[in-house]
Amino acid sequence: MEFQKDNRFVSGRLKSVIYAYQGAYKLITTEHSVMTQFFIGIIMTIAGFYFNITTTEWIFQIFAIGLVMSVEGLNTAVEKVADFIHPEYHERIGFIKDIAAGAVFFSALTAVAVGLLIYLPKF
Repeated sequence: MEFQKDNRFVSGRLKSVIYAYQGAYKLITTEHSVMTQFFIGIIMTIAGFYFNITTTEWIFQIFAIGLVMSVEGLNTAVEKVADFIHPEYHERIGFIKDIAAGAVFFSALTAVAVGLLIYLPKF
């Protein structure tokens, strides 16, 4: 069976949204690092309600959570493709995976900085 792209505007976009939702669901339910980040995002959202953060703080917090979740998803995709292409250990594949993990590290550091700026003054 050959894959045929849906070029109709509404149904094509709707299918894209469905695929995106399925991908997000797979990430959250199968990848432990994403589960951890998702859990931290939930905790930070609860903290936002508890501390009654401002609209501006909500904006920064939502962007920080979204940044980490997005980069974590991209890192997972890079790892899956690398493992598919070269299942055994390979130095260059390891280098690529380390770089992708480094991107997650930078996004997580950014999120921690945002969290500290929002919540430290509240203590």
